[in-house]
Amino acid sequence: MRSYSLIAPAKINLYLEIIGVRPDGYHELAMILQSIGLADQIDVHSISTDSIRVHCNHPQVPTDKSNLAYRAAELMAMQFPEAFAQYGGVEISINKQIPVAAGLAGGSTNAAAVLVGIDLLWKLGLTQPELEELGRTLGSDVPFCVAGGTAIATGRGDQLSPLPSLDNIYIVLGKYRSLEVSTPWAYKTYRQQFGDSYRDSNNLAARANAVHSGAIVKAVLDKDAGEIAQKLHNDLERVVLPAYPQVLQLREVFANQEGVLGTMMSGSGPTVFALFESQQQAELVLLQVREAIIDEDLELFVTRIITHGIKVVSSV
Repeated sequence: MRSYSLIAPAKINLYLEIIGVRPDGYHELAMILQSIGLADQIDVHSISTDSIRVHCNHPQVPTDKSNLAYRAAELMAMQFPEAFAQYGGVEISINKQIPVAAGLAGGSTNAAAVLVGIDLLWKLGLTQPELEELGRTLGSDVPFCVAGGTAIATGRGDQLSPLPSLDNIYIVLGKYRSLEVSTPWAYKTYRQQFGDSYRDSNNLAARANAVHSGAIVKAVLDKDAGEIAQKLHNDLERVVLPAYPQVLQLREVFANQEGVLGTMMSGSGPTVFALFESQQQAELVLLQVREAIIDEDLELFVTRIITHGIKVVSSV
C-alpha cells in the first residue's frame, strides 16, 4: 500500500481589489496572493477498495463529501477512471494546523494537496498547469495553492501570473476560534453597498490588467518589505470591519504595535495579519497583542512568507 505525505501551506492576500461583476455573476478580482509557512500535513494512501475515506484531527472539519479534499479525490476518480480502477481508492488524513474558516484557504490547500498526491499515487504524470486546471473546477483558490509562492490573481481569482518569490518577511496571524465570516455574505454586502462604483463589465479585462503596473507589484518586484506593507489593500475590509468589531479591534491593536510594517485582514476574514522584518519582532508583538487582548478565544501564530505551494515531504 503506497502513500505520500504532503505539506499544504496557507495563503494570505496582500492585495484584494473588487473590479466589478462578471457576465457569469462572479466578481472580477485583482489580487496578490502569497503562500505562508503555516501549513497542514496531508497523507494520501492507496487502499484496496474503490472508496474515498477522509480523516481529520480537527473536530470542525467534515469528513464527508462536503470536504473539499474529498471532492478533489472524487474529481480525480471521475477524470481518470482507468487509473482509479487500476490503483483503487484513497484514504486521506488531514493534520490540521491552519485555523478553520479563517480566510487562509485551508480547505483549498488541502484539496490541492490531494490532487498532487493522487497524481503521484496513480502515476498520472500531470503537469502543474494541468493540476491547476483541475483545481479550478473545485474552487478559485485551489490553482494558486497548487503552485504557491507569490502571484497576481485575476478573473475570479483563478487566473494566475507568477511574481518573483518573496522571502525574509515574517508574519503574525490573529484569528478568533469561534468567529467565522461568510465569504458569500462579504461579497454580496460589498455589492449592495458599493456596487455603484463597479467598472463597466465591458472594460473588466482592461481594468484588471492595470494591477500589473500597480505600486504594490513594483514593491514585490523590488522585494521591498516596507513598501509592500504600506501598499496592502483589501476592499472587503469596508464591509467586514464595521460588521465585526472584534476583527476591527484586532487590526487596530496590531497597527499600534512598534515594529509592525503593516497590517490587514486577509481575504474575507476574519484573520488579521501583520508583517515584520524579523522573527524576533514578530514574536515580541505576538506577546504584546496577547497582553492587549485577553481572550482565550484568540489564536495567534508566528510564521513567514514562503516560496512554494504543495510540497511532497515523504513517500512510502
